[in-house]
Amino acid sequence: MSGANLILPSFAKINWFLRVVGKREDGYHELCTAFQTVSLFDTISFSDSEEISLTCDDPQIPSGDGNSIIKSARALASCFGLKKGASIHLEKLIPFPGGLGGGSSNAAVALLGLSCLWNLRVSGAELAEIGSTIGADVPFFLTGGTALGTGSGTQISPCREIGEKYVAIITPKVEIKTAKAFSELQRLRLTKNSVKSILQICCNDAERLESGQLEYFNDFENTVFESHPEVRMVKKQLLDLGANSALLSGSGASVFGVFDNDDDRQAALKSFEDEDRCNQYAVNTISRREYQKYLEPCKHLLLG
Repeated sequence: MSGANLILPSFAKINWFLRVVGKREDGYHELCTAFQTVSLFDTISFSDSEEISLTCDDPQIPSGDGNSIIKSARALASCFGLKKGASIHLEKLIPFPGGLGGGSSNAAVALLGLSCLWNLRVSGAELAEIGSTIGADVPFFLTGGTALGTGSGTQISPCREIGEKYVAIITPKVEIKTAKAFSELQRLRLTKNSVKSILQICCNDAERLESGQLEYFNDFENTVFESHPEVRMVKKQLLDLGANSALLSGSGASVFGVFDNDDDRQAALKSFEDEDRCNQYAVNTISRREYQKYLEPCKHLLLG
């Protein structure tokens, strides 16, 4: 966007593990997960305008009130009683949907960018509170790096950074709706008395992850693989092609593989090139420090 006042990257994420502990009485699901920002990113440009508007280079992305960026803009303006507007442009690279947090990342970066554009006196904690009403993953993107997510995923605690240089992401061209994925898990309803045990499970997972003793897992894999066997085949193919580990990200359909070197990763990516059924991305992890550097204009609003 020419003449933009502010241009920011909006990074994707993967999940090193994702445990769905149960269903809460408020209808949301109790989660324990480890988020990780990766180098695949959208670009969002902000400029002054009398009204809030959004354009996107991908015509398949809705630009109206259903878009997470517009939701963030309206929620932020409403919270502070503002009459200000903004012209926002989204350059889309993160597949949507895909389990890579693109919509939540866009929402978080919109909160950051508009807070700077509008010169708001606001804290990162306040933005996280607003963001949690837009999407469960939004608060994570106000932290970045490697972080533990608990509750419905909105309670974020930074972890020891996990650095991987050679990650391949394969996104099959199938749409997996998050609500349906949750409904198929068939979990027991949680009670208030189970909160302490849930937190202990999450802490144990986090400790094992940080010590390198936790095998990556995702509770969505069984149900997603059953309804979409092509996603299962992507994981199998990544492992057959030399990935040390491979895992579904979020509720899918993206699967990531971690490799020892770039030659093996590139060979794996090449094996998917001739298949029109998926998109391929070579990425590396982004640490919290790197995340803060990339979002330097809004660094003072980031958490952790």
